Amino acid sequence: MSERVSIASSANPVALDLTELQQEVTAKFFHGLSDLTRLRIIELLLDDGERNVSDLVAVLGQSQGRISNHLACLRWCGYVDSRRDGKFVYYRVTDPRVRQLIELARNVIADNAAAIVSCTRM
Repeated sequence: MSERVSIASSANPVALDLTELQQEVTAKFFHGLSDLTRLRIIELLLDDGERNVSDLVAVLGQSQGRISNHLACLRWCGYVDSRRDGKFVYYRVTDPRVRQLIELARNVIADNAAAIVSCTRM
């Protein structure tokens, strides 16, 4: 028997199967890493430990607003955290499992690179 969870929104309450809810949350989790800029930010933070927005803007060649929006997304989903030091805010990856997740993805990609590159369904 499947457990149902009620989620109320301003429009109307919706009852979701618990499995469906877990799948939706999992999809959102991976969506956080599906953007190339967000993935680059994560990789830079994994390599360097911490960076501020100005550093990321310089390395990635994108606007401060765009980088800040990506950092907000990553922070919201729990990938990164921040600390203030004077006028600068420094970002870092919060959970060491993020590194493991990236490494695991690279291993899967290595085994399936040709198929992934040629995939036209994404």
